[in-house]
Amino acid sequence: MNRTVRMLVGAGVLAATTAAAGLAVAADTIKVGVLHSLSGTMAISETTLKDTMLMLVADQNKKGGLLGKKLEAVVVDPASNWPLFAEKARELIEKDKVDVVFGCWTSVSRKSVLPVFEELNGLLFYPVQYEGEESSRNVFYTGAAPNQQAIPAVDYLLSEEGGSVKRFALLGTDYVYPRTTNKILEAYLKSKGIPAEDIMINYTPFGHSDWQTIVADVKKFGSAGKKTAVVSTINGDANVPFYKELGNQGIKAEDIPVVAFSVGEEELAGLDTAPLVGHLAAWNYFMSVDTPENAAFIKEWKAFIKDPKRVTNDPMEAHVIGFKMWVQAVEQAGTTSVDAVRQAMYGQKVKNLTGGVAVMNTNHHLSKPVLVGEIQADGQFETVWSTDGVVVGDAWTDYLPESAKLTADWTYPWVCGNCEKPKYGDAM
Repeated sequence: MNRTVRMLVGAGVLAATTAAAGLAVAADTIKVGVLHSLSGTMAISETTLKDTMLMLVADQNKKGGLLGKKLEAVVVDPASNWPLFAEKARELIEKDKVDVVFGCWTSVSRKSVLPVFEELNGLLFYPVQYEGEESSRNVFYTGAAPNQQAIPAVDYLLSEEGGSVKRFALLGTDYVYPRTTNKILEAYLKSKGIPAEDIMINYTPFGHSDWQTIVADVKKFGSAGKKTAVVSTINGDANVPFYKELGNQGIKAEDIPVVAFSVGEEELAGLDTAPLVGHLAAWNYFMSVDTPENAAFIKEWKAFIKDPKRVTNDPMEAHVIGFKMWVQAVEQAGTTSVDAVRQAMYGQKVKNLTGGVAVMNTNHHLSKPVLVGEIQADGQFETVWSTDGVVVGDAWTDYLPESAKLTADWTYPWVCGNCEKPKYGDAM
């Protein structure tokens, strides 16, 4: 065989190999990473989010998949271990070659994976309320920022409708979300005329179980003749003994109401809610909201999970919105490439399950309504207050001096998550 023939044969083999590889790629699935704790202290909250993602992937496959391919959920368990979150994120991106990841609950887990997503240019959809003070080009924050949950909840408590509260006990789990949120709330309360002596702050470890002394301290703090409320950023299964101890010490909602930011229908499912009736939670979604979209979602969820007792909650809705927006962005971009999908995400719209339309803004935060609900005996919430429309999520709070001057905009000309806001008259 002469050199020319060998070259032609070699070219033919290469072409055939390339074509076969192309067919293999074309036959591949689009992989969706699911990064939620299925064991440990956060499993009480995160397991349901894993199930939600499996439902969404299955539903999309029934519709024909995406870009002509089936979706494949790749589930890992970081086991409420914050360093392990980073390892599992790297595994999903580098080993499993996922196209997107939906996951995390606590801010410490999100902070753990953030350098991995930024290094490898992965894409994370984060579905839980958080403390703000962050904006990454590799994360879309579909949960509430402080101006979409914490600040409106305190405004409600300060109002006559919310009880004209004058003293605040800020109780949280000892990590970044409660500490930063309470730093913002402390500054906000002082700006509203609440003196430092009327603000009590306490932190406990993850999984804390002995609440007798702390609840007694709250009871004493509330006996000073001023209307007192608890603002709770307690996360995970520590909420179970906390609420039980409230009942044990006879603290009722009419005496010292608790408004929680991390307790929803799923957490209440494991509690005797009779002593908790009237206590509050602030979210962007409640299962009890009566809309056609929510009714359809609940019906789909119960059919998928095959358990009529399973409930829905706010972070589930955040995953629904984020997933639908990602699907729309992929279809618009015609690819799962992170850079193309990120650009296509801006301005994506999806109906909220509670009414109105969620919009993805260029600071990677959603526009969402805010609801305050009272716990009912059946473990559901009755909405007692809501915003008139949606609130645009703010990555940087206006109530901390170092943050008030910052803005986030990931589109030209800014392309920045922590730029100083332009002064009046500056070129945009």
